[in-house]
Amino acid sequence: MSDPILRLSGVEKSYNKGLESEVNVLGGIDLEIAAGEIVALVAPSGAGKSTLLHIAGLLDTPDAGEVAIAGEVLTGRSDRKRTSARRRDIGFIYQFHHLLPEFNAMENVSLPQLANGISRKEADARAQDLLARVGVAERADHRPAALSGGEQQRVAFCRALANAPRLLLADEPTGNLDPTTSDQVFDTLMGLVRETGLAALIATHNLDLARRMDRVLRLDAGGLTPA
Repeated sequence: MSDPILRLSGVEKSYNKGLESEVNVLGGIDLEIAAGEIVALVAPSGAGKSTLLHIAGLLDTPDAGEVAIAGEVLTGRSDRKRTSARRRDIGFIYQFHHLLPEFNAMENVSLPQLANGISRKEADARAQDLLARVGVAERADHRPAALSGGEQQRVAFCRALANAPRLLLADEPTGNLDPTTSDQVFDTLMGLVRETGLAALIATHNLDLARRMDRVLRLDAGGLTPA
């Protein structure tokens, strides 16, 4: 049996709040996500879902425990090694698209590839292909300000998948959209994930969307349980 794409083992994280108060956010989290599996993460506000996503994405380090991507333990590794793993294996999507305003849609999807050493010709070709898959190919030469909210988020999905990651981490990816657009954009995201076969951990407050994923996990009081 192959290693899970994401494995968290005994992950703990606390923050100091004032001089004498400590808040335990994650209290020994164990989680495995296989290739092709989409897992929903639901949590009350302030429960630590963003912290969990940041640790899973190698943007933050746990106080204890291990984070492994595709069988490689990356906890305690150098910043350079962790950065390399992020670029190679992990795609991120946030509630707000965070597209670069001075670049058009195709350039926003090509830039991560160029940073990873892909030629401009190859990067542009993959960007065009991804934009076509999500239905915004005809908007490739438009800057973010000229795109609708749903179009901007679709471009952000393409950017997250530009380097063909193994793991997708999304924090409220449709939370900034109206309900109709949210459903449409979520369908696009699910289609992309299914098509590419990557592992996905998607945080959402929308229980209807969560139930459409393979598993739903609830983070509360520092623990992770099936929901």
